[in-house]
Amino acid sequence: MTATTQDRNTPMKDGSLIVVPVAAGQKIPAGALVAASATGFATNGATATTLAYLGRAEVLADNTAGADGAISMTIRRGKAFKWANESGDPVTQASVGRACYIVDNQTVAKTNGTNTRSQAGTVLGVDVDGVWVI
Repeated sequence: MTATTQDRNTPMKDGSLIVVPVAAGQKIPAGALVAASATGFATNGATATTLAYLGRAEVLADNTAGADGAISMTIRRGKAFKWANESGDPVTQASVGRACYIVDNQTVAKTNGTNTRSQAGTVLGVDVDGVWVI
């Protein structure tokens, strides 16, 4: 293909709700932090270096008995979600505007845990009961 020099009717879709196939063996609760595995399937947030933050699960997705992609799930993106703050590596006010990192499917931390955690997103605010992440 070559670059276009003509007007183009480029297809688009709203990226705030996406449907992603779920990884084998995963049960992802509604409201949980969802990530894409290294192979691109939806998985629970976890301490791992191979995940890509996707957003929040809209409904329960139970693929515990299925193969990769046997079911798909809806994930909300592009909003700020309040995740729990890791007490051993807490996100602080000084982290606003900076990256935070996935600990599990409801918790984020200030650092990458000596290169053991994947990035969750950008900190928008810190409350006493959690961290706002987009």
